[in-house]
Amino acid sequence: MSCNRIREDLGNCLLRSNCVLRDGNTPQDCIRNHMDELPEECKLLRQALYDCKRGMLDMRKRFRGNDPGQYKQDIEKQIQRNTIEQPSSAAPTG
Repeated sequence: MSCNRIREDLGNCLLRSNCVLRDGNTPQDCIRNHMDELPEECKLLRQALYDCKRGMLDMRKRFRGNDPGQYKQDIEKQIQRNTIEQPSSAAPTG
């Protein structure tokens, strides 16, 4: 198993981010110097790519291989958790 799918998803996420579109930075520059400006999805994909690469070197996973589907599920759960936990910006009226 390779981490190519996660790498592609991260690249697409970076290309859609304001760091690239609005500010004109390269995706590489966004990851290195503007990580705090990236959407949460890109941050989670970056972590998933790191975990995937690390898993390729993990001798315990050598025979079983990485489970790329697991990373996608983890990212989706984290995104749902973040959208639920974020407080509403609208002040209560009444």
